[in-house]
Amino acid sequence: MGTRLGAGRPKALIDLDGVPLLVRTLERFGSLDLVRDAVIVTPPGFRADFEQLLGAAFPGCPFYYVDGGAERQHSVENGLSVLLPDTELVAIHDAARPFVSGDSIRESVIAAREFGAATVAIPSVDTILVGDPDAFLVETPDRSCLWACQTPQTFQVSVIRDAHSRARQEDHLGTDDATLVQRMGGRVKLVMGSPLNFKVTTPGDFALAQCVIEGGLV
Repeated sequence: MGTRLGAGRPKALIDLDGVPLLVRTLERFGSLDLVRDAVIVTPPGFRADFEQLLGAAFPGCPFYYVDGGAERQHSVENGLSVLLPDTELVAIHDAARPFVSGDSIRESVIAAREFGAATVAIPSVDTILVGDPDAFLVETPDRSCLWACQTPQTFQVSVIRDAHSRARQEDHLGTDDATLVQRMGGRVKLVMGSPLNFKVTTPGDFALAQCVIEGGLV
């Protein structure tokens, strides 16, 4: 819903330099012919807005729509439930990451086909601190082993469905899908992303995204 933007409507519908955020994101997948039959998970009550938007932006291109849930994990599970029956691989991507590269998408698909699961990520360039509830330093992990998670996260459909099924059975709520697979013993290949593949969440992020476009960086 983009609550932190205070826009009163889903951020995927908000224009970024004259083009709705979701349209910009889907165009990245369109370059690889991965838009047709995409599943669009929408906030309840806004499906008609998304249908109208994408019908105009991608005329003649079929999409499948499903309502999201209370948490990201529930939304993804809802999306998985409406995949076409013969779908072998699924790429799960944040609509709010409009600058994902075609190379990252392609490499995640190749890795998921081989290993069952893959996520786009970038090595951490910052020192990450672990703090306690009172904001005192507890631990400083080795930066060479740390990656910042991005999307898409791409999976063999049977693998990610099994991961979600187990999480539901065990009443476990995770922060991302790749971790659900790793949690049940699956291997997840890390695929190189880009600092430009950031998530547009706050007004500052929108301003930064505008600068990226104006600067011709994508």
